Amino acid sequence: MPNAAPKKPSRIQQRNRHLILDAALDVFSAHGYRGATLDQIAEAAGLSKPNILYYFGGKEDIHVTLLNQLMETWLDPLIEMDSEGDPMTELLGYVQRKLVMSRELPRESRLFAGEILQGAPRMNPHLVADLKPLFDEKCAVIQGWMDAGKLASIDPRHLLFSIWSTTQHYADFEAQIMVLLSGETPYDAASDTLDRMFRNLLQPEAG
Repeated sequence: MPNAAPKKPSRIQQRNRHLILDAALDVFSAHGYRGATLDQIAEAAGLSKPNILYYFGGKEDIHVTLLNQLMETWLDPLIEMDSEGDPMTELLGYVQRKLVMSRELPRESRLFAGEILQGAPRMNPHLVADLKPLFDEKCAVIQGWMDAGKLASIDPRHLLFSIWSTTQHYADFEAQIMVLLSGETPYDAASDTLDRMFRNLLQPEAG
């Protein structure tokens, strides 16, 4: 007799899993993996600790689930870079997509940053299997644009690193930015500044 199909989670189970993951994202992004506790997650979710452990095997299980969900979202802006598009438009569009991600997903950005700062013990397989091939592919595309004289010639790898650092800074160092800007929302000015900065950097010399 064939095995029965896995039972679909009920609405309450789906809701509780969502509550737990959303609460855990708050806790992990604020305290890091080492500083976070199941008690904090349970309190933020409005559930008991035993209830948390009904849905997840523990803190690491919750953390890995969040990281697995994040990786696809994290790669999307780079995936969207079109090798057939206009090089300047594609790269500046990538800058803006990364900035939008910092504005709309600051907790996720800090979760990712915290994992990397710890040496990526849980994310490393994704970095090797998913990010590295995509990174190499897009670097080759950018290098091709540069070799064709469509962009200024710089190291594509470090160009991407600089885009990541300048855009993700607004999420990862949000507390500092809000103090320095006296609470002013930074994203409109950041969008214009980063566009001008990378446009000037990438503009090829007139031939």
